[in-house]
Amino acid sequence: MGGRQSGARGNAAAQKPELGDLVDLGRYPIDLPSSPAYRKLLADLCRDLATDGCAVLPGFVHEEGVERLAQEGDSVAEKAHHSFSRTNAYFTKDDPSLPPEHPLRQFYDRSNGFIPADNFGAASPLRSIYEAPSFMPFIREALGQPQEHFFRYDDPLADVIINMVEEGDGFPWHFDTNNFTVTLAIQNPEEGGEFEYAPNLRTATNENFEAVARVLAGQNPQVRRLELQPGDLQIFKGRYSLHRVAPMRGTRRRYVGIFSFVETEGMCGGVERTRQLYGRTLPIHHNREGRRSDQLVD
Repeated sequence: MGGRQSGARGNAAAQKPELGDLVDLGRYPIDLPSSPAYRKLLADLCRDLATDGCAVLPGFVHEEGVERLAQEGDSVAEKAHHSFSRTNAYFTKDDPSLPPEHPLRQFYDRSNGFIPADNFGAASPLRSIYEAPSFMPFIREALGQPQEHFFRYDDPLADVIINMVEEGDGFPWHFDTNNFTVTLAIQNPEEGGEFEYAPNLRTATNENFEAVARVLAGQNPQVRRLELQPGDLQIFKGRYSLHRVAPMRGTRRRYVGIFSFVETEGMCGGVERTRQLYGRTLPIHHNREGRRSDQLVD
């Protein structure tokens, strides 16, 4: 556990936590951007993201912080929208004009729960990390993005969420709508729930359907597997890397916090995907449909 944690623990549930109440700032000094340790950390992350589209910070949240986040997950678990459906990697409807083997026509069972962002208010530990003044600049620098092309996801249902997975659930192969996804492992199941991904499979201008088809058929040796531990932070280019969560077993829920960032100011989730994941849409989703920096399917 880091040496620069701060803030009283006793009444923390009633007030917004300080970053040090949750994050191991001794190990990850994201609040000291001019320090040599910060620059070394960034160099390592940039290297991993450039080669793999993914970087992991083990133990980013310390033990007490993980406990608080798990308690928060338990307190809002009943707010999760559980959905059971068959979906393709793009969350679009079937297109009979395409060949049956096309990735857009490959549908898989999907079942899990998402706890929407409007359940995480100003005093939420999870939101406190996302909105900490030093967190977004740190993530932006790690991703090598200019300030004018890096924004928080402007989606009142999806900027800060928890993905909640229970026994038998699984999230099949998919791409993310938002450009960059930062995930925080909060609680693992007894078995299963591993994260698998095929890095940098498509670009903003090339869907690369042939490579996607190989992954879906189990014929791509580049697929990688991660077993994240509670407190681990993952920075991931989920817009371009196909990924999935393996089915889990056991009575303990899997909680993963998700912080989302995008390249286009004002971008939010598409109507169809939002309805599937959260069971409802808001006017903003209809008004901003299609506002993004690329023309990928979704």
